[in-house]
Amino acid sequence: MTTPPTLPEAVRQGHKGSLAPTGRTGQPQRRCQCCTAPSITSATPITAPPGFHQPRKHIFEATVGLRSLRLLKLGLSRVLFLKVETMDKENENAALEETVGMIVANVIRGATEQFLDLQKKGKEAEYVAKNIQWTTCKDFTVERGRQQIEEYISTWEVHESWLYWSEFLREEELMYSKRYHYRVLWSIPTRRKPIPQATASVYFVIEISKIKPATLPVEVFFFLESSRLILRPEQCRFREKWLKDIIENKLILKRSLTF
Repeated sequence: MTTPPTLPEAVRQGHKGSLAPTGRTGQPQRRCQCCTAPSITSATPITAPPGFHQPRKHIFEATVGLRSLRLLKLGLSRVLFLKVETMDKENENAALEETVGMIVANVIRGATEQFLDLQKKGKEAEYVAKNIQWTTCKDFTVERGRQQIEEYISTWEVHESWLYWSEFLREEELMYSKRYHYRVLWSIPTRRKPIPQATASVYFVIEISKIKPATLPVEVFFFLESSRLILRPEQCRFREKWLKDIIENKLILKRSLTF
């Protein structure tokens, strides 16, 4: 019976087995290759060694499968994280571009409105209120006053479709002056509706002073039927919109009434 080789002799002879720690007898125990699992690295394929016992082979394959699933799950999680991160960056860039576009549009719109407003103010500042040479107090008559009112109305910037009719209303006696009241009735008749559904009235007042020199011109002011604001020919610019607003308000009120 031959004695087992010692550890140096086993190494020199290239012994295929591996020596285990000594047992109860003090002799080194030999472990067979089938009981020694090889190290698992990424360079070598993970396969069960030949002669592997069937139960251990199943456990080994299950362990390798779990590791593969974990690696696959980790890889998929990394890919999904990168994809979500890329999508978040794209969304942030799109939101940033949209915000910048809105800011630029608001700035351009504000600058345009300010420019148009300045242009409008400049035109209004350059505009000189149109007026006529009103008659003197001593030369005034009721008919002369009505004619001059129509002469002044001819300087207004209104569309030619507007028609008006003027009339004298009454005379008012005051302590220091005398007032003559007139009314100018405005409307837009059409072929389908020659009788207008609504009209707009502008009231004129010509005042003759009793204490001022008779050679001075008469004082004139007017107001709209829907307003108490006193307007003077030499200080204001008449707007066609005032007449339109009066007629539109009357039509709206008329449609709201039921008989």
